[in-house]
Amino acid sequence: MIAFASRRPDSPFSFTATTMSTDWISFLNTQGLATNGADFGAAADELRAADSRSVVAPLTDFGVIRASGADAADFLHNLMTNDVNGIDAHVARFAGFCTPKGRLLATFLIWREGDDLLLMVSRDIHAMMLKKLSMYVLRSKVKLTDASAEIALIGFKAATGTVLPAPTFSSAAGNMPVHGAIDSDGGKAIRLDASRWLLALRPDAAIQAWSTLVAAATPVGLSTWQWLDIIAGQPRVVAATQEAFVPQMLNMEHAAVAGVSFTKGCYPGQEIVARTQYLGKVKRRMYRARLPAAFAPGVHVFAPETADQHCGALVSVAPVPGGGYEALVCVQSGAVDAGEVHLGSIDGPRLEFLDLPYTVV
Repeated sequence: MIAFASRRPDSPFSFTATTMSTDWISFLNTQGLATNGADFGAAADELRAADSRSVVAPLTDFGVIRASGADAADFLHNLMTNDVNGIDAHVARFAGFCTPKGRLLATFLIWREGDDLLLMVSRDIHAMMLKKLSMYVLRSKVKLTDASAEIALIGFKAATGTVLPAPTFSSAAGNMPVHGAIDSDGGKAIRLDASRWLLALRPDAAIQAWSTLVAAATPVGLSTWQWLDIIAGQPRVVAATQEAFVPQMLNMEHAAVAGVSFTKGCYPGQEIVARTQYLGKVKRRMYRARLPAAFAPGVHVFAPETADQHCGALVSVAPVPGGGYEALVCVQSGAVDAGEVHLGSIDGPRLEFLDLPYTVV
């Protein structure tokens, strides 16, 4: 069991403890990982390393839910925004779970482990989502359990030209498509984007793999990995942002995020999501922006044309190399075009918008 600090100035994250492998957490503590997972004691150096070198990060801010049983795939397929039935041993999928009004309660990365499906979700909503999903089981032949103690999650970002470290990565890993999955030594390797992978390993395998990984990459904490998520334009729903966004507000239908299928059939909120897609322009989108100071996810943003009514909210925030912060922010596109969006109030700090690796339309 590990308890994470609620927040500190250089780590704009909030975590709630759930059961994790004590061996894995104890091992990370011996490696110098801070008790809140934010860094290995040199946050500024870690950020600079991520800017140009390979890095490896223990993703202790996520929990894992296991879905097992004959109906597991169908059960999740009928609840998620993406095609779960299409997940096999060679592919993972990003997906959301919505309220009947189409508002996201959670985002997941989902992959197979044998006949089971594993769902990675933000740790601060892990217990709540396990309970919420369990309410839908009814007569389905599916069992949902907390698998956080069984799976150690590691992020690996490879610098340009880096050879992926064997045996943790097979020789085929470099040719995997985004969200492609391949068996790794003790678990699974999943490609997240052009340069990043998720390793989902048994805790004992993760401990063994760590020395191989750190020989090829600099260890970094959650603050640095969150910044890499922001650069990549990859959203995440946390407790503070539940029910704040429909999937399109987080660019989830974009191929670079790939979190929504419009051919899979019904799921909670599907009518709203489909109507948003086909019957009108999405007014709010997710952008990348620079902040002058740390603000928490969920903080509203304002623009002159909306006066005292907010026009969006922060999705995620992280420190950046050289000081300052960046964020993913959901905001009205018209306000971005006008170039004047402020944090917290119309008189608050002004956002500076930056490029994403994909085009927001």
